[in-house]
Amino acid sequence: MIDWSRVNELRAEVGEDDFDEVVDLFLQEVSEVIARLRAATDGDALEADLHFLKGCAMNLGFAHVSDLCHAGERMAASGRSAEVDVPAIVAGFETSQAVFQSDLGASVA
Repeated sequence: MIDWSRVNELRAEVGEDDFDEVVDLFLQEVSEVIARLRAATDGDALEADLHFLKGCAMNLGFAHVSDLCHAGERMAASGRSAEVDVPAIVAGFETSQAVFQSDLGASVA
């Protein structure tokens, strides 16, 4: 679910002092996209939202969420937005966030 090696890489890239700030910014920006996905008011923006979310998730090690978004983005790009399992993506993010926040101290070297 979480690619802890990627989390360690990110921490090394941004430095210990800035890591928490990067995580907070990530969670804030992603929460805005998740809110849009929950509202499902703009089917035209689905592909772009999933692309953004995929990149953010990949950067922070949320591998499962990134995979779900990638699949959804491909569906949306091929005109199959209605088939994207948005609730699964939202649930995947929420679960990943909980695991990440719970295990961060123990899993990051």
